[in-house]
Parts: sequence; structure tokens; C-alpha cells
Amino acid sequence: MLTFHQNWFYVAVVTTGVVGLWGVGLAATKREPGRAFGYATGVAITVMLVQVAAGLWLYGQGLRPGNGFHVFYGVVIAVTFSIAYVYRSAMARRPALSYGLLLLFVMGLGLRAWTNVG
Repeated sequence: MLTFHQNWFYVAVVTTGVVGLWGVGLAATKREPGRAFGYATGVAITVMLVQVAAGLWLYGQGLRPGNGFHVFYGVVIAVTFSIAYVYRSAMARRPALSYGLLLLFVMGLGLRAWTNVG
């Protein structure tokens, strides 16, 4: 599971980054996001939540990263998605921009977690 968590990090960060840039690009060009963007957003969120879940599983097994900030950023990712869920109706007004910025923020949190591994 540790190897999965270490390797899945790249999938999670790249996916959230690409879909986040896609959303910001759609908003900047004032284009409607469409169904494909909605699916991609769901995939990106799921991919990052799998990463957080793997980290929680490892933590439950007694494996601790180098410092507490790694865990902190994982918790902040989970809280960020929870807050986004609460505000999903407000985010629906400008979904491309809202979800694009959300995913770029989460990508940044993932990168910060990675820099605090050891």
C-alpha cells in the first residue's frame, strides 16, 4: 500500500492539475464546461480522495511520514472537498471556474504534502 500511495501521488497531482487548468481555461474563454468536464472533475476528485484514503489506511497501520505536516495537508484536502460539497450549489453558477480553482488548490496541497514527506 505504501508503494501505491507513493506512485498514486503522481496520478492525483497530474489529474487535478490538468482538469483544474481545463476549468480555468474554459472560464477564461467564457465557454460552457459541458458533460466531459463534469466527468473529468468527478474523476479528478475521486483520484485525489483515493490518495487521501490510502494515506489514512497507512496511518492506521502505524506508518508515519517524516513530519506532521504531511498528514496535515492530507486532512486539509479532505476538509477542502467537504467544504466544496457544502457549497456545490453556489459553485454551480460558474462551474468551470469554481471547480478549476478548487482542483488547482488541491493539486497545490498535494504538492505541499509531497514536499513534507521526509
